[in-house]
Amino acid sequence: MAPMTEVEGRRVALSNLDKVLYPAAGLTKGELLHYYATTAEVLLPHLRDRAVSFLRYPDGPDGQVFFTKNVPPGTPDWVTTAEVPRSEGPARMVLVQDLASLMWAANLVTEFHTHQWTVDDPGEADRLVFDLDPGPPATVVQCCEVALWLRERLAADGIEAYAKTSGAKGLHLLAGVRGASSERVSEYAKGLAVEAERALPKLVVHRMTRSLRPGKVFVDWSQNAARKTTAAPYTVRARDVPAVSTPVTWEEVAGCGRAEQFVFLTPDVGPRVRDHGDLLAPLFERRRAAALP
Repeated sequence: MAPMTEVEGRRVALSNLDKVLYPAAGLTKGELLHYYATTAEVLLPHLRDRAVSFLRYPDGPDGQVFFTKNVPPGTPDWVTTAEVPRSEGPARMVLVQDLASLMWAANLVTEFHTHQWTVDDPGEADRLVFDLDPGPPATVVQCCEVALWLRERLAADGIEAYAKTSGAKGLHLLAGVRGASSERVSEYAKGLAVEAERALPKLVVHRMTRSLRPGKVFVDWSQNAARKTTAAPYTVRARDVPAVSTPVTWEEVAGCGRAEQFVFLTPDVGPRVRDHGDLLAPLFERRRAAALP
């Protein structure tokens, strides 16, 4: 039987703590759980009240990787769930509302992915997101160039953008918005992606077509669709190394000259949080959320 740990009054089973999940880094499952426990203060606000999709990799990134959207079998009855709309009909999904739920979910070994809306009002998006994905030989360095252009363009519309690494190859831009449906936010984001391609034709592509992407940055606006999810801030990714989707400053974005500068592993995140706090915290300030033009 898996050892039981009490977390905020809840009994949580934690299993296979010595199992090495990331051989290249030697990171064990126990160390992964410790990462989530020690970053919960900044991670949980980005998960709270959002239906969470789990990208699970219980045997490490080299094993089977699969999405779990519905409430997993065996979910404790104290874990909050909610019915959410889907095109094929309503479904019940997990909400990670507290530390106990986070540790239960982290024990499944998962990336955390969230929608750009909260369960109390799924008809209104409260986030705008761009996923900047480089086509080799382009790297996150080129993504940063595009991010700076998008930041300025969004600011012209009164929208304040924030950046984080994807934890993979690219960069995510996030902004708080209000008063618009996911469909409207998607239309607006697509328009900006098209503008970016016109302004930076040698650098940007707004279509997913693979043949168009080598050497360019794909500005993926489609993750604003109500059904889509994006890797949450501070989630560890199922990659060769335990890379984290990490908030970065605009000074770091402007100064990025090597892709290695934007690879942050689990041990790197704690010191960054101590130095900067949560760089994405302004997203929770409703007064900063912008109406789309």
